[in-house]
Amino acid sequence: MAIKKQFLKSKPVCKVTFSLPAEDAKKVSVVGSFNDWNAKKAPLKKLKNGTFKGTLDLESGSSYEFKYVVDGVYVNDDAADAYAWNDFAGAENGIINL
Repeated sequence: MAIKKQFLKSKPVCKVTFSLPAEDAKKVSVVGSFNDWNAKKAPLKKLKNGTFKGTLDLESGSSYEFKYVVDGVYVNDDAADAYAWNDFAGAENGIINL
């Protein structure tokens, strides 16, 4: 698992690349407070090496809760900046600080 942040100088946006190795998975997406937890809004593409990868433009200066959805199962990223308990989910969500 990996998160790469690329801050743009021209506007208050950070290009965030999410990577998740999941060779046996069929579908992986990233969900969070930035896309209303909708798995259809941020599907990741499967690369030949079995890693799923995708880039989102997120507003700089904000923090977002997020998780991966791997074939319908919610998974945290061990590269998250922090974790926060979510009563609705009954589990921790990853936090990304931009």
